[in-house]
Order: sequence, then C-alpha cells, then structure tokens
Amino acid sequence: MQIITPLLVGFAVTQVSTLTTSAYLHRALAHKAVRFRPGLALFLRFFLWLTTGVKAREWAAVHRKHHAFTDEEADPHSPAQLGWMRVQLTNFWLYRRVANDPVTVEKWGRDLAPDKWDRWMFDRGPLGLLVSTVLLSLWLGWWQGPLAFGFHIVSYVMLSGAINAVGHTFGRRPFSNSATNLHWLAALTSGEGYHNNHHGLPTSARFGSKWSDFDAAWWLIKAADRCGLAEIRRLKSETVPG
Repeated sequence: MQIITPLLVGFAVTQVSTLTTSAYLHRALAHKAVRFRPGLALFLRFFLWLTTGVKAREWAAVHRKHHAFTDEEADPHSPAQLGWMRVQLTNFWLYRRVANDPVTVEKWGRDLAPDKWDRWMFDRGPLGLLVSTVLLSLWLGWWQGPLAFGFHIVSYVMLSGAINAVGHTFGRRPFSNSATNLHWLAALTSGEGYHNNHHGLPTSARFGSKWSDFDAAWWLIKAADRCGLAEIRRLKSETVPG
C-alpha cells in the first residue's frame, strides 16, 4: 500500500501540470487565445517551473512551428513523417532538438522575450524540478517523494507524446486537417485530445465543442474570465463541423 500513495500523488501532479500547460503555455502563450491577469499568470508560470522545468518561450516556439508545418517535413514531431510510435516514445527528444535551436526560438518566439522572472527563476528549469522533489520528499518520505515525482515526469512526457502521436493518427476529423479528436485522450490531458478542433480553430480558447466534452483547461479559463482574472479572445465562429 505504501507505493499506491506516491503514484496517486504523482498522477495528481501530472493532471494539474497538464491543465496548466494547456491553459497557459498552449492557449494563452502560444496562440494568444486568452490573456491571464499578471498575478494569475505568475502563479501558473511558477507551478510549471516546479513541475515541468520547461522554458515557456521555447515551448511556444516549438508549438508554433508545429502549426506552421503540420505533418510536413519541417514539423518537429510528425507521426506522418516519423511514425506514431516513434513520436510517442521519443517526443521529449524531438521537442528538445528543436527547442535547443536558437534560430527556431528566435523566429517563432520573438514576441516572448525573457522578463525578470525568467532570468531569475523560470529559465532555471532543473532547479524547479529539484525543489519539487525535495518538497515531495519532505511530505511523503525519502523514497516516496522521488517516486511520486518520477511517476509524474514519466506520465507527463508520455501524455505529451500521445497528443502529438496518437492525436495525429487515430480518431475523428470533423475539420479538414490531419489532427484527430479522442475523448479519452482529452479526459487525460485537460482537453488537448480535441486536437482536430484545435487545428481547425487554433486561436479559440475552447477545444471541446459540446458542454459535455471534457475540456478542463477551458473550464479553468472560463472560471478565470468570470472572476475577472482572464480575458478570452472571441471568434466570429467557433462551430465545429458535424
């Protein structure tokens, strides 16, 4: 039973990390579909620093390049070019290869220059991961804490890979693009599984098309909007084809 608790904690951390990635890195930063108030944005950035260690402008730059060359040769992680299994298993390294290219980051992330928080804290990703591991170890124990965080990292990487691999191979395509919609993947990734909808309407803050669609990041954005903590970019049409 001792092993169950850290695994559950790790999975919970992954779910909140995926929620934050989808709402902030993806919908707010990469596509400008929503703008969070500075205080909330700083909180989301801090949590991402603790749990993912990613540099926000690198993540946005890689994703923007993906949209510009979807499933073409220049796509950073295309299953049509590489095979879905390879993308699923090596998505982290495919991402790092492009994120480490300063030309790509400069071209696709030129509007996301580092601020003081990036320079002081958020660009030091390994430090954030170390802090999280120490905090979990103090809470759960000397071996349960690292196990929880390790399980989180593996889960986060595999779910990110599934969005790019499975989410461009299997599922429905109501819009005419190569991405797909999968309800089960959306449930595990805060709405990212409605990937075909997203490629069809990339500047929409909402990925699910029905009220019953499991789009947790949209629910967070909507709640923040109602509380005056976010401004949602409105589209003339957000209708998904039948």
